[in-house]
Amino acid sequence: MKINGNAIKSGMVIEHKGSLWRAIKTSHTQPGKGGAYLQVELKDIRSGTKLNERFRSSETIERAHLEQKEHQFLFTENGILTFMDIDTFEQVTIGVDLLNDNQVAFMQDGMTVTIESHEGSIIGIRLPDSISLTVTEADAVVKGQTASSSYKPALLENGVKCLVPPHIEAGSRIVVNTTDGSYVERAKD
Repeated sequence: MKINGNAIKSGMVIEHKGSLWRAIKTSHTQPGKGGAYLQVELKDIRSGTKLNERFRSSETIERAHLEQKEHQFLFTENGILTFMDIDTFEQVTIGVDLLNDNQVAFMQDGMTVTIESHEGSIIGIRLPDSISLTVTEADAVVKGQTASSSYKPALLENGVKCLVPPHIEAGSRIVVNTTDGSYVERAKD
């Protein structure tokens, strides 16, 4: 499917220079002279190499057609992740090297993820936008910092460090964004 050059968003997969590329970061730029363009940081899905490209709105880019199917994460063994198809109950295995570090850290047993494939080969997975985790350690609030909106470091049950508001203590359940590991809100469960 063809899209305009300025319609690329983070996480989108495009066909460019004969390869599949995932957009990591996008930034609209309008210089004082000349037309506006979209600066995109791309990562090759197969080799992992990175590339910075500029796309103008007048250019057309081929967006890759991905098959997306929901699977349930079962377990990890020797660097291999095992998933089960929710509809057919077939098991699928994926190497840890296909995921980024954030995705590996936020994987939980029983989690429903979306496996993306292109022309029959798996190219990646998409986690839920946010998950609930327990805070195992949280620094004490420093007196006088409560007047301004300050955050303190905390360690989550999966070993990821996150900045949380001063009222969050060890044992609290919080909702965390899976793309960047940032605090969203206190969990309601």
